[in-house]
Amino acid sequence: MTAAHWLWIPAVVLALAALGAGIRFGAPRSGAWAAVAALGQAAMLQLVHAGPLVGYQHLAPLQVARHDRLGALLVAVAFVLVALVGLGSRRAAISRWFHALPGRWFLVAGLLVASLLAAAPSAAPATWALELAAAAMLQLSALACVAMAAADLPDERVVALEGAARRWLDTPPGPPRLDRFSWLLAGFVAVIATALCLTSYEAVPHIPDEIAYLVQAKYFAAGLPWMPPPPVPAAFETFLVELDGDRWFSVFPPGWPLLLAVGVKLGVPWLVNPLLGGACILLTYLLVQELADRGLARLSITVLAVSPWHLLLSMSFMSHGLSLVLALVVALGALRAIRTGAWRPAVTGGLALGVLGMSRPLEGVVVGALAGLPLLWTALRRPRLAAVSAAVVGALVTGGLGLWYNRLITGSAFVFPAERYFDREYGPGRYGIGFGPEKGVRWTGLDPFPGHGLVDVGVNAVLNGFMVNVDFLGWAVGSLLIVVLGLRSARTAERWMMVAIGAVTGVHAAYWFSGGPDFGARYWYLIIVPCAVLAARGLATAGATARGPGGRTVAAGAWLSILALALFVPWRAVDKYRGYRGVRGDPAAWTSAGRFEGALVLVGGERHPDWASVAPLNEPEIGRSQAPVFAWDRDDATRQALLRAFPSRPVWLVAGPTVTRGAFEVIQGPVSPADREALRPR
Repeated sequence: MTAAHWLWIPAVVLALAALGAGIRFGAPRSGAWAAVAALGQAAMLQLVHAGPLVGYQHLAPLQVARHDRLGALLVAVAFVLVALVGLGSRRAAISRWFHALPGRWFLVAGLLVASLLAAAPSAAPATWALELAAAAMLQLSALACVAMAAADLPDERVVALEGAARRWLDTPPGPPRLDRFSWLLAGFVAVIATALCLTSYEAVPHIPDEIAYLVQAKYFAAGLPWMPPPPVPAAFETFLVELDGDRWFSVFPPGWPLLLAVGVKLGVPWLVNPLLGGACILLTYLLVQELADRGLARLSITVLAVSPWHLLLSMSFMSHGLSLVLALVVALGALRAIRTGAWRPAVTGGLALGVLGMSRPLEGVVVGALAGLPLLWTALRRPRLAAVSAAVVGALVTGGLGLWYNRLITGSAFVFPAERYFDREYGPGRYGIGFGPEKGVRWTGLDPFPGHGLVDVGVNAVLNGFMVNVDFLGWAVGSLLIVVLGLRSARTAERWMMVAIGAVTGVHAAYWFSGGPDFGARYWYLIIVPCAVLAARGLATAGATARGPGGRTVAAGAWLSILALALFVPWRAVDKYRGYRGVRGDPAAWTSAGRFEGALVLVGGERHPDWASVAPLNEPEIGRSQAPVFAWDRDDATRQALLRAFPSRPVWLVAGPTVTRGAFEVIQGPVSPADREALRPR
């Protein structure tokens, strides 16, 4: 039985609720189709092999599914057959509806895009083709069930939904502002992301980048530009943390760790990204109002708030949430400066752009071009010199701090610490942006071809497109169908969203690494707001009537989002991110309980995940206080050096998950300094 068999519980509850609602409102067939969609998505998710290890998700091979996922397989087959029978019985009505649909070829294009990105590429083309066919069939079956559930709604219910949608979206005209609805959605995102971080993610970093970020935030919070070298460097070696003479530091730019340091100082580093996730809702609301109207803004932030991609990344310790906030501030500042000519929003946007540049430099370049070029063009046509000057000054102030930091660490303002680190670890130029046979570090499963060329661009685009299709909305029908439908509109907001998507994906095409499977297409995360706006426009115009968005579209979108929140989000949180990459939250309780106060704790196992789970627990100045010293018990020589370096501390031996095949376990201790000869041999 698959580890996600518990999904049947919420799926059955949702199915029964759909049936009950259908009977109550005189639409039993509609309720039945909605129930089938719920059970079908539960079966689909259980057939997926994602898991907590690094790798792209795939449908389980048939022989595996027959062995330990038989129930889900049988339900999925029945799901497809029922959908086909239903479509056959409604063939004439569906054909008439399709031919009457405005922009129907955008629907065809959306179906094609979502189907072609229904599965991640495999090493064997034949395997990929088979999986793609199966995944696309499941997506189309889900679409058929949801469409028939919407089609069987009574007309009076449809009219009521259309009226409710019109009242919700037809807001009074006025300047862009926040309202109660936007604050409620922002709070919803912050609360859900916090709950996910505390439960699924155990409030600890799991990915090497996150671990280095938290280490950096801890020494920033202590007022240090770097850490003093540890007494035994081999026992504290951490990926992405460099020892350079008398300086020990994370190789990442300082932007995100500086903000994370505020959370460290307050004792809640796990709360920073959830709050940023809520801030993205508020900023998106203001931004879309600048470009369009409050109705589209409301629909856009609703889409963003229920996006599993946004919720799950907002529970992490990654830097992408801050990047999105800063990008939105830059865009909002530029738009207001263009509209009013005022210098205050321009300088705010410039300051945010500089911080973005010292957080994720490549994204700073993209956002700077997207916001700066229109502002400059406007200044050439209208008196906007003060706004342009303010934006430039703001960007130079904060961006200059990032360059100063580079110079402090590497000796050159234009050489990033990460660049120097990867040059040393993998060879000069291999990690940088550009094309050629020397690019890439050949990480297994993440960099399939040597070098970086057009083939790599295509593969990376398919991998990231697949993850957007899966994670953006978490809909069983695929996420990109409704986004493509939004392309029908040629209004200002949609045109800018398309330009933004093209710029972000285009610039990252020049980088050899797709970003990997951590938190979806994370290198493309800045496209999540453009996708939300396009999806909102697609929902607003699909089947639209004089009364507003089509009532059947509202019902279908609402049900798909409910299923995503109730099935996809908990499935992803438990199946993938609980214990992701083998990192466990057990050690976090050690320091809070004071169990190892004043001790030397030797952690046995691999560098990742065993030592990585513990590394952020150390104080920046190791051994300077009575705080426990956690060290990697990597070999006999390292252990002996540690015992000499900390002669007066009691010693504990702890076995990590790769040793115990489960939780961390104390295998000996405390051993007093006088009894160290009795320490268990490695």
